[in-house]
Amino acid sequence: MIVGYDPASPVPPYEQVRSGLANRINDGSLAVGAKLPTVRGLAGELGIAPNTIARAYRELEEAGLIETRGRAGSFVGASGDETRQRVKQAAGDYADTVRGLGIPADEALAIVKAALERS
Repeated sequence: MIVGYDPASPVPPYEQVRSGLANRINDGSLAVGAKLPTVRGLAGELGIAPNTIARAYRELEEAGLIETRGRAGSFVGASGDETRQRVKQAAGDYADTVRGLGIPADEALAIVKAALERS
C-alpha cells in the first residue's frame, strides 16, 4: 500500500493521504518520477471517495511535490529535491547566523523546534 488511512483518526482523510504521500516523497521512499496510483485506484484501495484523493493530489501538486501529466497520470515531481536543497541552504544560513551570534547549538535547536511546532 502506497499510503495508510485510518478511518478512526480525527485527521481528515484527504490530509492523511496528502501528508502520507508528502512524507514518503520527502524521505525518498517515493522516488522522483515514480508513477502514483490513479485517483480512482487509490480511492478504491483505501475505501474512500475519489474526490478525497483528488483533493490530496491537488494540494500535493500545488506544493510542487507531484505533477499530473493529463491521461498519463500523476508522478512524483523533481521539486521535492529542490525543496530539500532550499531547506539545507536555509539550515546552513541559520547555523552561520547562530555561530556568529554565539548562541549555543542546543539553544538554537530549541528555537527551531519551537518555531516548527508553532507552525
